[in-house]
Amino acid sequence: MELKEQIQNLAQAYFEEIRAIRRHLHQNPELSFQEFNTSNYIASILEKEGIEYERNWVKTGIVATIMGQKPSGKITAIRADIDALPIQETNEVPYKSCNDGVMHACGHDVHTASALGAALILNDLRDEWAGTIKFVFQPAEEKLPGGASLMIKEGLFERHKMQSIFGQHVQHDLPEGKVGFRPGKYMASCDEIYLTVKGKGGHGALPHNLVDPVMITAQILVALQQVVSRQAKPLTPTVLSFGRIEANGATNIIPDKVELQGTFRTYDEEWRDQAHLKITEIATGIAQSFGGNCEVDIRKGYPFVFNDEDLTEKAISWAKDYMGAENVVDLEMRPTGEDFSFYGHHIPATFYRLGVANFEKNITSSIHTSTFDIDEKALVTGAGLMAFLALKKLDS
Repeated sequence: MELKEQIQNLAQAYFEEIRAIRRHLHQNPELSFQEFNTSNYIASILEKEGIEYERNWVKTGIVATIMGQKPSGKITAIRADIDALPIQETNEVPYKSCNDGVMHACGHDVHTASALGAALILNDLRDEWAGTIKFVFQPAEEKLPGGASLMIKEGLFERHKMQSIFGQHVQHDLPEGKVGFRPGKYMASCDEIYLTVKGKGGHGALPHNLVDPVMITAQILVALQQVVSRQAKPLTPTVLSFGRIEANGATNIIPDKVELQGTFRTYDEEWRDQAHLKITEIATGIAQSFGGNCEVDIRKGYPFVFNDEDLTEKAISWAKDYMGAENVVDLEMRPTGEDFSFYGHHIPATFYRLGVANFEKNITSSIHTSTFDIDEKALVTGAGLMAFLALKKLDS
């Protein structure tokens, strides 16, 4: 029997176990940098299977290793993020979150269960392949500075000489049984912007005696959009959005300050740095011109996700071989962020999408919502394809 068929059969055979892992994780979510019970649970499964692992990467991260029985110096890796989001789940399912205000609303339970499933499969087949596969169970994808960047700082690539890495992410509007890829630039860098516009508050009926930070804020918001429409190159996708404005005045009270929170996203590191300067210059300049001032705090987040063209083109071909060309789709660029990007700026990386939707069962809710869920049959594809891609990479 071909190795592909062995993987497909094992993915089916392990489905109930992989689903049980996903449900346990979903019921017991933990926030970024707090994934202690999650880490213990992952370690217990690895230990039961006799898979070598290291703990305490950024306190809760784990790196596991499976070596094929045939000699080879090739090393590839599979990454899964393990943290959850501060969202109250509203799904009424048997595996609903037991932790109040915390939910796996971004599918990290799926990513971790798939990676553990791939480990089960590859461990069973280790007599059949050559090389080494690392499993990176990474904390804190959802919170700056990102668990990936911290694991790298702690020496991930020095201690584990991985030469390539694969990661997957659920896609809520892609049907179960399908996956998607995009070579090259895929997801955007993401930075957090905090502005504090200060003036002189007072009675709303006496604006001539004041320095109105609300009106200054309005001018700044409108002017900053020119960073996108007139400063960015037309062929460089750029997003600048503000989602929170706090003035804390009243109908007849002008406050002393206004606080804003926003995000900046793009796909070019040089332009990213230039844009930060433009945002600062515009915001501070406008505030000063009206007699106020603006404090600017730009917190640099994740870089853009870059899928190595050669590795990703091969992964597309391998995925078509594994699941049929009709089940592998092309993805568009998307301006969401992902800390998997840090890996791809060090070694060849491929980050692809796993379809989890079932339109007949109305399983279509977006990620980061209280009703997000998956068609659990996607776990068969999630675990099997991960294992197949890793082995094809070692064999290529």
